[in-house]
Amino acid sequence: MRSFKTELKPSIEQIKIINQTIGVSRFTYNFYLAHNKEIHENEKRFVSGIEFSKWLNNEFIPKNPEYCWMKDVYAKATKQSIMNAEKAFKNFFKGVSKFPRFKKKKNQDVKMYFVKNDAKVIIPCERHRIKIPTLGWVTLKEYGYIPTDAIIKSGTVSIKAGRYFVSVLVVDNSSPIVPSNPNNGIGIDLGIKDFANISNVEKPIKNINKTSKVKKLEKSLKRQQRKLSKKYESLKENTRKGDATRRNISKQVLKVQKLHCRLSHIRENHINQTINTIMKQKPSFISIEDLNVRGMMKNRHLSKAIAQQCFNQFRIKLTTKCKLTGIELRIVDRFYPSSKTCSSCGKIKEDLKLSDRLYVCGCGIVMDRDKNASVNLLNALTYKVA
Repeated sequence: MRSFKTELKPSIEQIKIINQTIGVSRFTYNFYLAHNKEIHENEKRFVSGIEFSKWLNNEFIPKNPEYCWMKDVYAKATKQSIMNAEKAFKNFFKGVSKFPRFKKKKNQDVKMYFVKNDAKVIIPCERHRIKIPTLGWVTLKEYGYIPTDAIIKSGTVSIKAGRYFVSVLVVDNSSPIVPSNPNNGIGIDLGIKDFANISNVEKPIKNINKTSKVKKLEKSLKRQQRKLSKKYESLKENTRKGDATRRNISKQVLKVQKLHCRLSHIRENHINQTINTIMKQKPSFISIEDLNVRGMMKNRHLSKAIAQQCFNQFRIKLTTKCKLTGIELRIVDRFYPSSKTCSSCGKIKEDLKLSDRLYVCGCGIVMDRDKNASVNLLNALTYKVA
């Protein structure tokens, strides 16, 4: 199974249907959370998603006709939102995540789910458009990205900063590509100063957050966020101009969201380019360190820089790409002394500080500490395969 995500160009009528479906899905999600909390407080039991769906359609809506608008949208989208809420509850019971929270409209974290209505009929997709239930044919902005000969199992339509995206899950029957260099591997050391140091590449991969383009966008983001904060304060002080101020706030929120979206796309594109650079070498295996990102984020001086590097997103994308290409991904333990060990003689330098950017060993080797760590990760003998 593979997923593909691209931007849509929906019509005005299709935009209305998407917004309505996402709104109902968000209401259904929150309604399930509130109903479950109430039942648990009164009856000390948990309501499953299927049980709630039957109660909603057979009892609640017939007795409360003012909520009949919940049936005006794609039924499987609302059903999926209920199942997502049930999954959130189960993850909380397992101790995997926190207690599920209510969805907010401004966060735009609810999606319109769709699936093929008939087992014998596939979701049709052409080079420039895709047919989505209740929407019909929707034009794609990027032509030829979604494979037209693949079987689409399901998909979602999402909104981000006023733009509409579709993500589809297709059946992938292609076999993994066998690496051309069976004895050649590479080690990758991730960092803050440079995004990545690759053992067999002389120059490190630059940190995209230090470029003038990103710095200019972050400066603009601060300015727009400051304007938004002032508009919220003026709304509290001036109650007479409430409607006009709220409209201005909605416009300003969209400006802030667009800047956040652009920055995230720049960082994601940088990660994709880095992974392509790695895959072009066609290694037999890749070694990376199991970073404790959550622990690193507790350092308030470095938390912002670590968050901007998107280490977790890089690892997820690299893992997916390795599975598709048949490359072995080795995860080295986080306590492995990759930075303190000499890549030439194997001696461990216990007094190495974070401020020491050069690794100087008694055997005569002088190397950048991150480059030295990438070589040590390549030669690590203890690891687990992702």
